[in-house]
Amino acid sequence: MSAYRVASRYAKSLLELAVETNVLEKVYQDLESVHNTVEQSPELLDLIKSPVITSEQKMTVIRALFSRNVVPLTLRFFELVSKKGRESLLPEMARGFHRLYNQHLGIQKAEVVATIQLDQALRDSFIAIVKEVSGKDRVELVEKIDPNLIGGFVLNIEDRQLDESLKSKLQQLRLGFTQNLYEKKY
Repeated sequence: MSAYRVASRYAKSLLELAVETNVLEKVYQDLESVHNTVEQSPELLDLIKSPVITSEQKMTVIRALFSRNVVPLTLRFFELVSKKGRESLLPEMARGFHRLYNQHLGIQKAEVVATIQLDQALRDSFIAIVKEVSGKDRVELVEKIDPNLIGGFVLNIEDRQLDESLKSKLQQLRLGFTQNLYEKKY
């Protein structure tokens, strides 16, 4: 079975249990903390994914890092994952939980790539666009900066993309000039 499917099943089970026990927000914060910690520490990711290090050793590290800051349900979840030898999938489980959390609460995730940091007015206008396109009331806007765009922005909403960057406009012009539509061909 693929890692994505396994991680999604664990994430779904955790979400259902968190909803049932009324600790959904806290479990969400716990898994975001785990995800951010793993993203910022490649050494921790290497440790979690290492086949040489035992599950008990991995769980000791996980307990040391997270046991004081997480709810008991999250800690029991980590212990179950460790018992099953699935620690290497914890980052994927955290991403899967985030995706399911957004679905459960009707939150639309969107990504905007721009050349500069967005101010609040621009952020609000992007959120309004995402709400209009998706039909959802809540939006999670992920902002990224890419100076290679030259100017403008690229807005991604699920499988849709609105590319208003100068880089793509220049590429379209270059393509248009290579295809001279007004030249007579014999």
